[in-house]
Parts: sequence; structure tokens; C-alpha cells
Amino acid sequence: MRTWEELEQQCLSCTGCGLCETRHNVVFGVGKRDAGVLFVGEGPGEQEDLSGEPFVGPAGKLLDDMLSIVDLDRAQNCYIANIVKCRPPRNRDPLETEQEACIGYLRNQVALIQPKIIVCLGRIAAKKLIDPDFRITRQHGQWFRRGDFWMMATYHPSALLRDVGKRPEAFDDLMSLRAKMRELGVEL
Repeated sequence: MRTWEELEQQCLSCTGCGLCETRHNVVFGVGKRDAGVLFVGEGPGEQEDLSGEPFVGPAGKLLDDMLSIVDLDRAQNCYIANIVKCRPPRNRDPLETEQEACIGYLRNQVALIQPKIIVCLGRIAAKKLIDPDFRITRQHGQWFRRGDFWMMATYHPSALLRDVGKRPEAFDDLMSLRAKMRELGVEL
């Protein structure tokens, strides 16, 4: 298995799909590298592309607020990554070919982190990691066992900024996450 340094260097120099041609920065991930909980979004937006860090700006602020509800913090006790590591133009959904070109990096991150829980942020991540037929409005907050991991999906923070009516459901998902963390003895 690769080291974090080898994996990050390979990712930073990736030319596996066309997204490399327009990126400013590869957005590799951030957080504790042996965290019990891994959050996975779809891909970086404009602010993430410029900063090189996932979930910054208004969506990142909301995610940080969501994490604090369950005593998580991106710098101390969880890890945040994306399916694709480079920004799709105009923040469009990443194409299947782009996801396939990048998914190996995420798989290696998962292998290095060894989380007990993976939380998909939004439908794109849930479709890629949980089930290709995943329906976020119907299946958010439900738990799935995939190999050594417990997985669930909740709404993407950007979706919660656009539709505040979904926030109570996302709060319920967070309470379910907190209960699962306690059940599995995830250390904070």
C-alpha cells in the first residue's frame, strides 16, 4: 500500500482526465488521517479549486457547523475528501469518466484512513459509493453496510443552502450519525 505522501504526490500530478487542464489546484482532502469518520463529497467547486481545500466558502461553513453538532472538526477528528479531486467546469456534476479516473485516489485514502463510518455528502457521492440507484430524498439517513464500513448519505451542504426546508432532515441524519458513532465506539 502507498504512503500518504506517495498517494498525494501522484494525485497532485494526475492527468487522468480532462479536468486537469482547467484546475488551479488538486483538492486532495483534509483532516485527521486515521479518523473514524470520513465525509465524501462529489468534487471541488470554484473556491475549493482556488484554495486547494475541500468545502470552503458558504457550503464549507455550513458543513463545519454540521460537524460541530456531532462533536466533529475537520482539523481534529474526521477526514473530508471528494470523489473527484479537480473542479468540473462551472461546477457541473462530474462525468462518469471523470469519477472513474479519480476513484482510485479515494479508494486509497479509505484504505489508509480505515474509517468505521463513511458519510456521503449528496447524491453523486451516494450513487458512486453506496448504490447507483440511490435516491437522496428517499434514502438519506439510512445505514448501509459495505465491507468493513458503515455508510450513509445526507444532503450536500450546497443543497441545504438552496433549500433550507431540508435542514431538519439533515439534522436528523446527523443525530443518526452521532448514535452510530457511539454504537461503534468512534473516538473523538
